[in-house]
Amino acid sequence: MAQEIAVGIDVGTYEVKVVITLASETGGKRNTRIIGTGIAESKGLRHGYIINKNEVAHSIRLAASQASKAANGYPIKRAYISIGGVGVGSFVSVGTVVIGRADLEITEEDVKESMIEAEKAIPQSISINKKIVHSIPIGYRIDGKPTLGSPEGLKGTKLESRVLFVMCLENHLNDLIEAVEDAGILVADVMASPIAGSFVTLTKTQKIAGCVLANIGSETVSIIVYENGIPISLEVFPIGSTDITNDIALGLKVPLEEAESIKRGGITGATYPRKKLDEIVSARLSDIFELIDSHLQKIGRSGMLPAGIIITGGGSGVGRIEDIARDALKLPSKIGRLEVANGGKIQDSSWSVAHGLALAGLLSEDESTLAGIGVGKIAKKIWGKFLSWVKQFLP
Repeated sequence: MAQEIAVGIDVGTYEVKVVITLASETGGKRNTRIIGTGIAESKGLRHGYIINKNEVAHSIRLAASQASKAANGYPIKRAYISIGGVGVGSFVSVGTVVIGRADLEITEEDVKESMIEAEKAIPQSISINKKIVHSIPIGYRIDGKPTLGSPEGLKGTKLESRVLFVMCLENHLNDLIEAVEDAGILVADVMASPIAGSFVTLTKTQKIAGCVLANIGSETVSIIVYENGIPISLEVFPIGSTDITNDIALGLKVPLEEAESIKRGGITGATYPRKKLDEIVSARLSDIFELIDSHLQKIGRSGMLPAGIIITGGGSGVGRIEDIARDALKLPSKIGRLEVANGGKIQDSSWSVAHGLALAGLLSEDESTLAGIGVGKIAKKIWGKFLSWVKQFLP
């Protein structure tokens, strides 16, 4: 196969990250490696929302230029981008179709029709002003009985499909696409940030057993819950590590810049009331994990995920975060790391979204049928194939 290149762009509230990944084949085995990365301070965003498209476009240009130089001048003309921020969430809906043919055999068209019916069943109060980014089937029933795997080829009179719809605010998505294109880059497709990040930070074992991946960003916390190898819920909360910085500034009466350094452990030798600092940080982290637990209670998974919580993002290194998460959620907890080999180009999980986007893009580039499929179709059309492909890189 010829070498293929795909670019992932993660537009976060704190930073814009760009990853350029190359795929090649040696001895019949497909190999991927990162050939360029770029990072720039994000400007023009608040809680993941774009408030100034020109500033966002400028940040994207800076990060893309840096990545291009690192990749020996590879020109970034199109990229796969993430959608995150407050307003991104999920809803599970059920669609039902009656099998009217004499042989009662369920076909691919029946499955598609049931997913269409599931989309129609989403309440208007949920879907208003929203754009569906991903439609992911998470379970099937034939004549009221659950079935494992694809129902195609099985027989029955009624097919029910449970579908996870990942949605975002439509104007937010449009603003993001415009900002990327204003930076001179064509948007190849869009993927929700938690899904992209989960591709490279969660193992197959964790996804099957059941886990929640929490990405603690500067102004938002995003989570995605997996069970039996598939995502069953996704949510974004309007709280982040910047809130911890603000709490430290108020509690210790220090400037914000100093509070940020204290939070990150960058100030040493200074005398601060360690007990008070721990209390400040722990209180805000407890707030974050209470929000996560409330969501897990809502979907019936509180204390019920054997692989526990995996914590990533820029706020994952703050305080006694693993212990606080374990106590608050009554679950195993650990700091996440990149589980997909990347050649040492990136070391920490804050790059997971951009890296996951680039990997998804590589598979999309390899599928000629995916050309021009439009926004949000990656996970819908190649979800199973992508997961099968990425398994070869996971422990």
